[in-house]
Amino acid sequence: MLAMERKERSRGGRPWSFDREAAVETAMRLFWRSGYEGVSIGDLTKEIGVAPPSLYAAFGSKAGLYKEALDRYEEKFGSLDLASVDKATTLAEAVRALLTGAVRAVTDPDRESGCMISSGTVACHPDHEPIARDAAARREAMRARVETVLIPFAEKGEAHRLARHLSAVLQGISIQARDGVERAELMEIVDDVVAGLAARNSRRRLE
Repeated sequence: MLAMERKERSRGGRPWSFDREAAVETAMRLFWRSGYEGVSIGDLTKEIGVAPPSLYAAFGSKAGLYKEALDRYEEKFGSLDLASVDKATTLAEAVRALLTGAVRAVTDPDRESGCMISSGTVACHPDHEPIARDAAARREAMRARVETVLIPFAEKGEAHRLARHLSAVLQGISIQARDGVERAELMEIVDDVVAGLAARNSRRRLE
């Protein structure tokens, strides 16, 4: 359980007896590990070390805290490894760099397994539909970032189509990482995707 040291004030002026930033960090780890519906208010209050009324006063609802946790995840872990992609000189190199960075991220022993955005809230109770829509929008934004990264190496239409394909691959890699698949096996997926891309490009040159 986190040691909550700092006191902040709620919108109503009443003091919160916990560190709000640390609370978001703890919630991020819990939701990342177990998904939105896999984490209860009781789980959150126990790990954060605060009573439910204080949690609601700070974040409004479990959904409000989940959104802040997702924002924190995107800020800290959700960006693509653009530095490695920048070194690429071909489309195949760019794709390999992108997927390799993703595999390393979702299997990092210092993090929770998988990607919180790719794996989280794919399906949920109808009452939580706004959360599912928000997660879908974040995944679409990730796909758009992939497309942007590929633009220097491919025509716009091809970059759009390939970005959709790679987004599906990235989501699959995330889920398999959560299932415990080892990094070496996930890298075989990367090899297969790059080999398929190279084969397609070779066919095009022969046509």
